[in-house]
Amino acid sequence: MQAPAAPGRRRGRKPKAVTEFPEALTTDWLEPDSFHEALALHVSRHGDSICHLYKALTHQGIRVERSTLLQWAAGNKIPRSVRSLAILAKIEQRYRLPPGYFQAKLPMGARAATGHGKLKGIAASEQRRMAWHLPDDFDRRPPREREEILSWVRRVIISGSTDYRRFQAEASRHRYAVRFPEITGHKSQRSPSNESDESHALDDVEAELAAATMDAPRRLADELAELIRFKTATLTDIGFQRSGVWKDSTALQKVEHLGLLFGALTAPPSDPVKGFGLPRAALTMGLLVFPAVWDWYVQWRERRREFYTVWEVNMLHLGMALTRTDTGWLRQSPGLARHLKPIPGLVAAAEVTAARKDWGAACDLFHQHALGRAKEIQRVVRVHRDPFEPIMPVLEADSPLGEYRKITEEILRLMPDERRYPRAAAEAVRAFLMLRLGLHLGLRQKNLRELLLCPRGTVPTSERQLELRRRGELRWSERDAGWEVLIPAAAFKNAGSSFFGGRPFRLVLPDLGGLYGWIEAYAARYRAALLNGAPDPGTMFVKTVKRTSRDAAYNQTTFYEAWRLTIQRYGIANPYTGRGAITGLLPHGPHNVRDVLATHILKQTGSYEQASYAIQDTPETVALHYGRFLPQDKAALAAQILNRVWEAA
Repeated sequence: MQAPAAPGRRRGRKPKAVTEFPEALTTDWLEPDSFHEALALHVSRHGDSICHLYKALTHQGIRVERSTLLQWAAGNKIPRSVRSLAILAKIEQRYRLPPGYFQAKLPMGARAATGHGKLKGIAASEQRRMAWHLPDDFDRRPPREREEILSWVRRVIISGSTDYRRFQAEASRHRYAVRFPEITGHKSQRSPSNESDESHALDDVEAELAAATMDAPRRLADELAELIRFKTATLTDIGFQRSGVWKDSTALQKVEHLGLLFGALTAPPSDPVKGFGLPRAALTMGLLVFPAVWDWYVQWRERRREFYTVWEVNMLHLGMALTRTDTGWLRQSPGLARHLKPIPGLVAAAEVTAARKDWGAACDLFHQHALGRAKEIQRVVRVHRDPFEPIMPVLEADSPLGEYRKITEEILRLMPDERRYPRAAAEAVRAFLMLRLGLHLGLRQKNLRELLLCPRGTVPTSERQLELRRRGELRWSERDAGWEVLIPAAAFKNAGSSFFGGRPFRLVLPDLGGLYGWIEAYAARYRAALLNGAPDPGTMFVKTVKRTSRDAAYNQTTFYEAWRLTIQRYGIANPYTGRGAITGLLPHGPHNVRDVLATHILKQTGSYEQASYAIQDTPETVALHYGRFLPQDKAALAAQILNRVWEAA
């Protein structure tokens, strides 16, 4: 008869002892590609089970749920939080694996970690923007190092670190611009915060437009609408004359710039904007015939920037065009004089009386004044925004195009797993194609943004229809057996340039680096993932449609933001995360790709003419904008030719 078990003694096999570093049962294995397979492999290779691994981790004081480890090993979940990634690091140490071994196998290794606990006091929106650019061990680093990282991310990645960006961020905090929603279709917006994406996505004075404080009064809105109708109509009204026609984009720009002028006049002097304080009811287009109004405005802008820029000159040229003899809209609108009233400190009663009595003479007086003032300012203008500064490391490289191409390679390196993250994968493919098409085509933002997509197997849009829509199209060419881009000359800003000669732009894209495969995959499935059932605008590039917005079409601002975000994530080399392709790069927009192409060809050939072909422009324009990059390289090119004589001797 078997003796009974001793009291308190558990039956069965004795539990396996917990050791900190178990010995591997084998040193040979086939390296798996996926995270969950790698985890299961190394658990088994060291004689562990998930349950025993759980005990070993908790024995070290690490808080983790056993169900979490089971879900990881089964491939049902993946680590995403900072805490989970720290647990992975402990498992790597336990099995003597290289640091980052498991994280490199995650289906989205570049995905921003969640759950940073050391960002308290920072707004949630800013935390989301910064998370991508923080190292996974950010919370475990010393406070001084964490502050250093945050400062670098804000200065280099978020703001861009240039004097202009700092001015722009400050200017966008103070609202003053007047909006014309019935003309532009945009409603007044609240002022974006200092570090918001919107405040950095706009060029020049457009950052101030994002901070509009009020809609224009009805009378002013009606007057400006009449100006826009005059400058955009196919035919002028009987009795009126004009010189030139504005395209829609030009008209929108003029409306917004005039909104800045009127907004400055109405802003209170006590506000940070330090405006003139004119009542809204006094606003009228008729004020633009008074030299004192323009003088106050250009000097007000000079006080804000501390110097004059070419923008003030351009605004004076606009005023001159409006008052030009025979064709100026203001000159042909004497009825505006009845809305004028004296403005203490700006427009005297005698000036109002004189303008009402002889409107043409008032226009002549201003036109002559503006002509002289524009010349005076032109002599002292300074460049506030050097367009080349953000991409200077690229332009200074021996092969600017090869340097910029590294960004597209970085996008592919960090490509998310489409099966687990279909939308994130679609966004990455979109970013890749934006840059690739930009580098192949050298188009301006508008032409690239509005490029239509004709899927393979469908009938392309006729050239006549494209000309009417002023848009280009990406379509499959059966004749060339390749993807071609066809854009009518009328779609370009410089449609009258000798480069076009009235002919359309046509280019067959090369099938290099798997470009055709990515285009076809994007057209077949990635683009649909971005649309998410929303109405299709028909363009090649569409926004990620979410519940808060069903409009998939990009506009100037959102396309700029998309490009800038790509550069922030994949372009700027981040010393703390190891992500990013180019050291010293700063955030920038799609127009800079034209600078890359023109500079690359100049460096390789020394020819302004060949560089002009890459960006659909003239040699004179290329020489004006890119000549600064040529002299030393041109001398080197000439020296190479001369040196061949001595080498052959």
